[in-house]
Amino acid sequence: MIRLEHVYIVMGLLLVGVSYVNARDASNPRRWNNAMFWGLYAVTFLAGSRLPHFASGCLVIGMVLVASIGKLGQTTRESRTPAQREESAARLGNRLFVPALTIPAVTLLGTFLLKRLFVNGVPLADPAQITIISLGLATIVALVVGMVMLRAPLAAPVQEGRRLFDAVGWAAVLPQMLAALGALFAVAGVGKVVADLAGRWLPLGSPFAAVVTYTVGMALFTMIMGNAFAAFPVMTAGIALPLIMTRFGGDVVVMAAVGMLSGFCGTLMTPMAANYNIVPAALLELPDEYAVIRVQIPTGLILLAANTLIMYLFVYRH
Repeated sequence: MIRLEHVYIVMGLLLVGVSYVNARDASNPRRWNNAMFWGLYAVTFLAGSRLPHFASGCLVIGMVLVASIGKLGQTTRESRTPAQREESAARLGNRLFVPALTIPAVTLLGTFLLKRLFVNGVPLADPAQITIISLGLATIVALVVGMVMLRAPLAAPVQEGRRLFDAVGWAAVLPQMLAALGALFAVAGVGKVVADLAGRWLPLGSPFAAVVTYTVGMALFTMIMGNAFAAFPVMTAGIALPLIMTRFGGDVVVMAAVGMLSGFCGTLMTPMAANYNIVPAALLELPDEYAVIRVQIPTGLILLAANTLIMYLFVYRH
């Protein structure tokens, strides 16, 4: 059976390669810092589920120390010159989007098909993690498509992965960190505090009001936390479960899926999501570091309104 842990192993192996390439790159004055940072990160993927919580915490602290004290750097070597990149882009044209579009297409296909595939009566993939496993498989398929289409050398995924990881830096770890912070908030009872505040100040006596509070709350809390994974356990425990699910009998699948999408709308509109909004502006050398956010705000608001309507129309129909 394909489990989520197998996806983690693939990710861990990539990070091992990134760490190794960094260690061998003499052009990077902080190559050993980079190698240690990504190496520690690789261990969390490869062995995190089998390590004691204390050991995992020590790995995270080690990463923080390397990133804050030693700092991370970037290579001065370019795998291809700007002229070569422009020539390749002009030659391939819109076909450059094929690998990127392969990911959502295969993910959607896998979400519907994997749950129906069995081997000797055992599901081919863990039914509880179908979507994430499909995303992992889709990424591998897209990599193969890109390699064939671009006729890239076998080392290209690790080399280009290293370049991207080093460019993003410590911000690449933010999604996991913030997701863990969200789980910590849920355990600490922040969801109950949110529920008490919402019940005291908001009119939550109708199914529609509960949906609006949840979707808008997911977006706002995501803007504060910087990641929808951090907002989800808090807002779900505080609003969705007691109101949408328990009081009004909503569908948990619709609630969870559209709730996360509502949180992603907040991701589009906050500088706290540095790895999505601030880092791309830096990579593109934009004069305004908030340029990406300014462009995304109208889209985020429109999508939030659409998600609210979609949830209201479908969450109570089952």
